[in-house]
Parts: sequence; structure tokens; C-alpha cells
Amino acid sequence: MQFDLTDLRLFVRVAEEGQLSRASAKQHLSLAAASARMRALEAHAGLPLLYREARGVRMTPAGQSFLHHARAVLLQVEQLRRDLGEFQAGLRGQLRIWANTTATTDILPEVLPELLSQHPHINVDLQEKPNADIAKGVLEGRADLGVVSGEVDLRGLTAIHFSTDRLVLLVPARHALASHDEVAFVQTLGEDHVGMHEGSTLLAHLQMVTERLGRSLRLRIQVSSFDTLCRMVAAGVGIGVVPESAARRNLPLYPLKQVELSDDWRTRERCVLVREGEALPAYAQDLIGLLKGRRHDAP
Repeated sequence: MQFDLTDLRLFVRVAEEGQLSRASAKQHLSLAAASARMRALEAHAGLPLLYREARGVRMTPAGQSFLHHARAVLLQVEQLRRDLGEFQAGLRGQLRIWANTTATTDILPEVLPELLSQHPHINVDLQEKPNADIAKGVLEGRADLGVVSGEVDLRGLTAIHFSTDRLVLLVPARHALASHDEVAFVQTLGEDHVGMHEGSTLLAHLQMVTERLGRSLRLRIQVSSFDTLCRMVAAGVGIGVVPESAARRNLPLYPLKQVELSDDWRTRERCVLVREGEALPAYAQDLIGLLKGRRHDAP
């Protein structure tokens, strides 16, 4: 079978939008042209790919299978375009990484310099994203690798474990909670919190936990890094939840007390996400090896 790339892109857009009109507009096609293309595509495939309903369209079982393969073909075409562009620009590779807050601020800055030293002819695009967006971005080919903590939708992905992340509570040394060795997160909700910025994985996680408890998180200030969060807590602005690695780094510097959390969700597994069955270039494999070799497991 031979399929036009424009038709494949349109089909993927139809699947994402659920409406032919919106998909055609985003592909800069008239509705009539888009409809004709979809019918021609179905005729070429030899069976229906879409259920056409009053409020839009949805995939038939064959359409779901076609969508999976269409995305794979478009990913390969995009990879080809990027590779050729990189050679034209004098590069030999580019690595796009989407990662959560802990990875972008604490983990990857430690290993990326070594990777770039080993591979002087690659460049890296590192972006901080929420866990769910990371998984989707890797699946759709907008990122080559994803770094996440905790559970995500792994359909179409392979998760490579490299360490364990533990969240702890930091309080000022003279705070009332400093006398506790362990507390439940719900016990902290009457206090002002120092939180990470909007869009950070940790803030989203704590807000989700708080909502499940039927409570609200009292954020007095939001900051852009764990180190700044620790300084704010030491200054008495509030209390804060941070990865144990950030607490360990800041405890010798400021009058802080680390208090263990008793909640089950305090421990989260860190994984690298890659597309299922995809052969990674050597520099991507080397990054995974560096992550596995770095000792950052929670004790």
C-alpha cells in the first residue's frame, strides 16, 4: 500500500480532534477536501476507518490500528528530516529530553556535562514538563527521552528504571513540627507552605494529594528551584516538601530539620521513558547508562 503523507497527517489530526471540521482547519484544508481525502484513504485501505456520528467522528477498530501505524510512519519521516537538517547544520545528533522538576534541577545537570563531553557533536534540548505530558510527548515523538517519577500511562512506551526518589518535609529548626521524626502530610495542611512554581511536577502531585484529602494547600510563596525553597523554609516563610536529595544538600547550610513523611506516596520510582521498540542512538543509550550509574537512590 502507498499512502500520501498529507493524508496520514490529516488522519492523525482527525483522531486527535474528533471532528473533521477542526482537523481540516488545522491542516489548512477545506472541509470538502478533507472529507474527500478521508474517503479516498478508506477506499485505499479497503475498509472503514472512521465512525461518522452527529457530534464528530471516532476510530473504528481498524482505524485505531491505522492510527498507530500512521503515527509511526510520521515519526520516522520527522526523524529523517531532523537527522538531515542536523547534518546540514554540522551536527551529528540532537537529543530532546522532557523531564520532571527533580530531573531538570537536580539530576540531569550532574550527568549532561559528562554526556556532552563524551559526544561533542550533539546538542541537547531539555524541557521541564509534567509527568503526563512527558509520556505523551515521547509517545508522539516530540521528545526522544522522558524522565519521570511515579506512575504514568506506559502504553506504547518502555520504562527504564534508574533510581528511587523519596519526598521529605523540611521545617525551620525551631518549628513545632521539628520535634517529630515522622508526620503524615495531612498534619501539615494547617501550615503555610513554600511551593514550587506552577507547572512543576512536585506541586501538581501535592495539589492532587491535597484535593483527595478534601483540603487545600496553603501556598505562601512559590519558587523556581529546590534550593530556593530550602532557603525560604530556613527563613521561616513556611514549610515545604522536597526530594530527599535536595534536603540532604541544604541541611548543612541552613537551620533546617528534615521530618519523614509517613504517606505511601512519599517514595516514587524514577524512570527513563522511550518509545516501545525504538532503536536509540549511542548517545541516548550513554545518557541512560550515566543515569543508572549515578548514585541517587533514597536511602
